[in-house]
Amino acid sequence: MMPNALRAIVRYAYIPFMILGLNGAAYYSVSHGHSYLWLPALLAVAFATAFAAERILPVHEEWNHGHGDDQANIWHTIVYESTSATGILMIPLVAWVLNITPGTLIGLWPREWPVWAQLAIALVVTDFTFTMVHYFSHRYSWLWRLHAVHHGVSRLYGFNGLVRHPLHQALDMAVGSAPMALAGMPVHVAALLGFVISIQLIVQHSNVDAALGPFRNHVSIGKVHHLHHVNWGKEGDVNFGLFSTLWDRLLGTFAPEPPRPIRANDLGIDEVPEFPTAYSAHLAFPRLYRPGTETPYAPLQHRTAGSPSPSSRT
Repeated sequence: MMPNALRAIVRYAYIPFMILGLNGAAYYSVSHGHSYLWLPALLAVAFATAFAAERILPVHEEWNHGHGDDQANIWHTIVYESTSATGILMIPLVAWVLNITPGTLIGLWPREWPVWAQLAIALVVTDFTFTMVHYFSHRYSWLWRLHAVHHGVSRLYGFNGLVRHPLHQALDMAVGSAPMALAGMPVHVAALLGFVISIQLIVQHSNVDAALGPFRNHVSIGKVHHLHHVNWGKEGDVNFGLFSTLWDRLLGTFAPEPPRPIRANDLGIDEVPEFPTAYSAHLAFPRLYRPGTETPYAPLQHRTAGSPSPSSRT
């Protein structure tokens, strides 16, 4: 049993340290011209903090134990962060190409504004675009098949936020970030934006019973996002926001409280209860998954003829 004082520290300090402390450190480093290598170092601190906090004050103790998914989640994290870094490093090349191409968007970005103001614009745009991609990924089968890799997780903890099929991540970047890069967003702002998104995804999926106080229904963290991951059919098709609940409120998809307590085994995709755990299987999953059919996932074709067909999440 952890001392009550330590649990209280985690409950009230975890979110401020992750959101304000680490993002603030990243902002200071980048805005003062320090090496971008500080960002992966701060990201490592974020993961270490999340894992420690999850053991001190977990939402569900069961989510702290491996479900055969550790290796796949590490690969997802490596691929996610490597792809994001590559996209950021490509911005100077994109800017050079567009600068020699008439009629491009380069020059629309307010580069003369303070870094904090540019980052604020980027965050507002990203919150909207990522939320809409997420929303439509639950509405169209071809998008859901890609996004389902993220929803196949059977627990929530720090690594799960970065579990993405690479093609769905590419879509997020193309819709959410590429337009700003084409408008002239500088590399240092893009690097900060990528870091803030990574921190948000870690916090959003953390197995930490942290206090949110008056912000609990305004940020996409904690039970608000836990409800999004339940395998209760359509009841989980809510709370699509990346940072805020603003767009969910406008879409009519905001749900502040689950209709019943969320148990440790209430996550995943209802029609694929035996979701694969290997990274290679995650890459192949969209090709093999047929949502809403009698046999939605090809490797599960061993069901007997009399077995009931599970309901569809989509």
